[in-house]
Amino acid sequence: MDCKPSFLCLWERHLAANNGALWYDNRGKMPLPRENHKLNLFEYTYPELVTELDRRYGKGAFHAAAIYRGFYQEMNLNLAGIPAITASRNFAWQVSRDLVADSGQVVLEKEQDGVLKFVTRLDDGLEIESVILTMERHQTVCISSQVGCRMGCRFCETGKNGLVRNLEVAEIVGQVYAARMRFGPDLRNVVFMGMGEPFDNYDKVLKAIDVINDQRGLDIALRRITVSTAGLAEGIRKFGATGPPLIKLAISLNAPNDRLRSELMPINRSLPLDKLKTLLRAYPLKKKYYFLFAYAQIPGVNDRPEHAAQLAHYLEQLPSKVNLIPFNPGPNSSYRAPSEEESERFRDLLIARRVNIQQRATRGRDLMAACGQLGSTAYPR
Repeated sequence: MDCKPSFLCLWERHLAANNGALWYDNRGKMPLPRENHKLNLFEYTYPELVTELDRRYGKGAFHAAAIYRGFYQEMNLNLAGIPAITASRNFAWQVSRDLVADSGQVVLEKEQDGVLKFVTRLDDGLEIESVILTMERHQTVCISSQVGCRMGCRFCETGKNGLVRNLEVAEIVGQVYAARMRFGPDLRNVVFMGMGEPFDNYDKVLKAIDVINDQRGLDIALRRITVSTAGLAEGIRKFGATGPPLIKLAISLNAPNDRLRSELMPINRSLPLDKLKTLLRAYPLKKKYYFLFAYAQIPGVNDRPEHAAQLAHYLEQLPSKVNLIPFNPGPNSSYRAPSEEESERFRDLLIARRVNIQQRATRGRDLMAACGQLGSTAYPR
């Protein structure tokens, strides 16, 4: 393999050097067998790690902070070599013996025009896809929360697979870690807009956010995290009641009336647009925050003049911004992408109706990395 500087090659080099294991013992001898690894760092929030270190080794906050900082901020895979750990030879040996960072293995990456898609093979052979978008001053990583998805949206590649399983906390956090390994602190934004419905894996997603946000670790600010939902009512209620208040909420809308939305998104049959709007109006939105409504423009389907009028009417009394996204077709798609002229025409219809929009340029379509295209590899290999 031609190894250019990337997290894929960094990971492969480390695994090759360590004979497939992540940690050596503190004497630099043969790596410990994988079955002895008991504590997966990606799974633990900082308070949980403090508790676990105390339970196992009689250590506490000082050593937990050193491990978190060394692993997440310094990207140090040799935890036994952290000065705070090596001060105690016995504890360094225990760390080498017990700690593992297992979130799957990055097996493929493709890059084009500031978009990088990477594929992670999980321990059970399933694969998930994540995308890093390079902006003017930072990078954003779009991560997955499930293998497949049960929402069944007709325009989405992920939905064609159905739901295979939820991701574990480690498998969610690991995507952000891989992206940070590649881009360092310039990787600042995280969006849960990859494979899966985040609120369908609510508890694991919320715990992963705790890990991602922790200032002792990856330190991704809550205001830089966006969670997108197709409209799971219970998830929206719980997120409003108990979720971190600074996280942005995005709604995958894609149609301005119930007939069309139910055709495109089966979830609309259980939560029609009027009930969704009532739910959002009751949501405890922070001051100066707004709902981000994703609207994939499918030419001839949801971009007629009457659709612009209906969308404008629906968004009345909702603090909102519409993220207007050209539809990105996958293999054997029933729809086509809009032309530049069609995109401009629908955009102008919305602007004339005073709809607050941002129009996203298509990026990553040739890599099958654009919005709605992820998930074609979510099967055992």
